[in-house]
Amino acid sequence: MVEAVISKEKNETEVIAQIKETMKVKNVELIHLQFVDIEGILKSITVTAEQIDDVVEGKQMFDGSSIKGFSPINKSDLYLVPDLSTFAVLPWTVEEDYSEARFICSATNPDGTLFEGDTRNVLKKTVERAAEKGYTISVGPELEFFLFKTDENGNPTIELGDNGGYFEPSPKDLGERVRLEIYRALKAMGFTIEASHHEVAEGQHEINFKYADALGAADLATTYKWVVKTIAQQFGLHASFMPKPVFGINGSGMHVNMSFFKDGENAFFDPTDEIQLSEEAYQFIAGLVENVKSFAAITNPLVNSYKRLVPGYEAPCYIAWSASNRSALIRIPAKKGMATRVELRCPDPSSNPYLTFAVIASAGLDGIEKGLKAPASINDDIFHMTEERRAELGIENLPGSLEAAIAELEMGEIGRKTLGDHVFGEYVAAKKAEWDSYRTAVHTWELVNYQSKF
Repeated sequence: MVEAVISKEKNETEVIAQIKETMKVKNVELIHLQFVDIEGILKSITVTAEQIDDVVEGKQMFDGSSIKGFSPINKSDLYLVPDLSTFAVLPWTVEEDYSEARFICSATNPDGTLFEGDTRNVLKKTVERAAEKGYTISVGPELEFFLFKTDENGNPTIELGDNGGYFEPSPKDLGERVRLEIYRALKAMGFTIEASHHEVAEGQHEINFKYADALGAADLATTYKWVVKTIAQQFGLHASFMPKPVFGINGSGMHVNMSFFKDGENAFFDPTDEIQLSEEAYQFIAGLVENVKSFAAITNPLVNSYKRLVPGYEAPCYIAWSASNRSALIRIPAKKGMATRVELRCPDPSSNPYLTFAVIASAGLDGIEKGLKAPASINDDIFHMTEERRAELGIENLPGSLEAAIAELEMGEIGRKTLGDHVFGEYVAAKKAEWDSYRTAVHTWELVNYQSKF
């Protein structure tokens, strides 16, 4: 035990020394301490490079009562503890004698314990729960986004940045140059980029990065969204991760690929099985099927999310799984062995990655712990089945609105179990307020259809 502590301290000392050397070489003057609120919106406190020692010791205090879903005003003092592995120099700030850097941080209480309202800490607890069973969690998210033109004031318009289609190159894909600069920025910040392409809808794009451990993947997804928006702005464009920004074309998803590993081996792989899935993989799938309606309000958190989850636009709205069928909610990609994974296709990129990965892993763990049995796979096109046929096969629907999803979240067990009382209560209250605001607002559709008629 003593040796482990000494080894850890020595390693951390070396990492800090390396960070300081990088800051010196890159002339880092400012450090951004980043964290997310309950919705996954990135927040930041900026300090000078001279404060690096206090930063790495977790001495930066902030007012938690000013952050959505965090602390009441009478318990507002919180501290930021940086994850040293997230240090990165921001490539768009690098000049000859000046640059900026960042850390992603977790919030702690004044006594040093993890603050229960920080969603990054929620994911840490799920990772620990998996570790108690001998598992490590690997996650590969795929986030789609739209590029919109901006007006003379830099505000987003509803005009798409291009009219290209799936996999189309320039000159139709006017976003190609933007994606190239995003790629360069992400690579400079430590990402391993696997693919970049135009998506199905006009103005829609995707850049895929390599999977990581669950916490690392959530950090990468958060960073990715920030970098995409930052670089797009430099081109006079607005990058939106809104699930369904344009009626009549595909929306944007965040497909989540997840694997469990044990003793260095992929626990989801079994070469003797017909489709090479282990018993644990089937149980994981069963856990997702059992709980997905209860966690949809986390993975699909907006009123707008449920305008994407409709038939006809490739987004899954029916609860089923398949080894290849892309109309199914859960898909098993073709690569096997160490690459065996379960892909959940309903989450969208507006969700908080820390909470999304936490509830997916937690639901899968439930399936494994309870020994749940996966239903039969569905290999036919579910979108073109009759309602009667779907009922015959026992295929249920995802919630059809945020209101319905919130009700399922409250009725189910997985949300409170995974999020904890603090985040669960704050999250449900925020989403109820969001739905009520939408429900009572008068929308353009109502004016167009009713104002002159009645």
